Amino acid sequence: MNRLKQTLAALLIVTTTQAGFIQTAQATLIGTEEVAQALSGQTPARSGDEARAHLERVFARADVQARLQALGVDAADARDRVAALTDEDAARLASQIDEAPAGGFIEVVIFLFLVLLLTDILGFTKVFPFTRSIR
Repeated sequence: MNRLKQTLAALLIVTTTQAGFIQTAQATLIGTEEVAQALSGQTPARSGDEARAHLERVFARADVQARLQALGVDAADARDRVAALTDEDAARLASQIDEAPAGGFIEVVIFLFLVLLLTDILGFTKVFPFTRSIR
């Protein structure tokens, strides 16, 4: 029975560590020109005005404004800084925003919770008061 518990614990450790490597995905529609450029190795270039319009749409979103306020940045100041960017910088920032992964932080928190919970159950740590050690 003890060997079964050790094997089960090892299996749980391996599966929970793999859960931290799950990547989030974003599905959007793309045009034929973008597919052709991607297949040829080119990236679609945005003009400065298109990049600024994209950045304005991003900064107009409520979740982005809430995050900026949480970081202590005024939304009007952020818009002023976007307006002051050069065309190349605006295009670079817009492409970085498009390529940034969505989410990601919650998986790390869940992974850490599961690892700490498992180590509590196995008796290696005592972090959570609601667990009982199997030892």
